[in-house]
Amino acid sequence: MTLALERLSIELHDRCRKACWFCYSHSGPEGAAAWQPDDVVALVRDCAARGVAAVSFGGGEPLEYPGLFAVLTALRGRLYRSITTSGLDLDAQLDRLAACAPERVHVSIHAPGNAGEVARVLRQVAALRAAGIPSGVNLLVRASQLPDARAAAAQLRAAGIGNDRIAYLPMRGQDTPTPAQLGAVAGGAPFQSMTCLAACGKSPRFASLDSQGRAAWCSYTRTRAPLGSLTFDGLVRALAPLGVEPCARPPARARPLLP
Repeated sequence: MTLALERLSIELHDRCRKACWFCYSHSGPEGAAAWQPDDVVALVRDCAARGVAAVSFGGGEPLEYPGLFAVLTALRGRLYRSITTSGLDLDAQLDRLAACAPERVHVSIHAPGNAGEVARVLRQVAALRAAGIPSGVNLLVRASQLPDARAAAAQLRAAGIGNDRIAYLPMRGQDTPTPAQLGAVAGGAPFQSMTCLAACGKSPRFASLDSQGRAAWCSYTRTRAPLGSLTFDGLVRALAPLGVEPCARPPARARPLLP
């Protein structure tokens, strides 16, 4: 496979006070694995010089990562920078985030049936827009809670957040909706989701790095390898022998389906 990496996803650390049981990175309040900010900047700059056009930062919760704003500032103008956040710390950090001018911020809705969470995300997306930050929503969809997801998605679209700004993400490991069910939640119109929605596989355009600095073709797979060097070439060498272990089986922390 010829590599033409365009997008890089980096889990900055594995700390997150929300500690969702279904988190693919198994993040929680006691998370200790983390990148050094200077290492993130060095790697991403080298990748940008070799054609990578976009980097997305997650975690863990990126707004709990002490070096986030330094990293965003150092990479400004180098490539497209985005973050995905639960939004729990967004109100307090909005001014600092606006000063870094990221190209996009996505706020996650993990519980579409929670009216308070949906209302908070709607308010925060409006606040991001007022601060001059392009924004979107990651909507988690479970097969057992499709009516809630449909209602939340309709509420987002009614508020002017169209499918071009909503990523419809299926629950992985268990309670996974079909592509058709995801399409119905999206209102039957074209929508954004994971590139592997129809079939598991690797893309020569995307790579993921976890909080321990291990490379993979996908953020969800367990098939990973450490970087030999903090460079584009080091990333390519780490990826080359890897396959993709499907995430269809439940993660290590899987729990019974929630009501």
